[in-house]
Amino acid sequence: MQATPMDVEATKRQGWREQHILVISHDDERLDFMERQLIRSIGERLYGQVHGHAHGHSQPRGGGHG
Repeated sequence: MQATPMDVEATKRQGWREQHILVISHDDERLDFMERQLIRSIGERLYGQVHGHAHGHSQPRGGGHG
């Protein structure tokens, strides 16, 4: 039995359209500089600093939704 390859973009698109869940990398080439900075800022505020980066908060702050 062989695993079926997953269409990651289709899964992300379905998650957004059906559940309003956005999955995106701050390195996504479709984003401009300001959008990348916004994604990074939101991610660090909700989930903490990315390992290897010296700016932002090192621990997530309250208000997250599991």
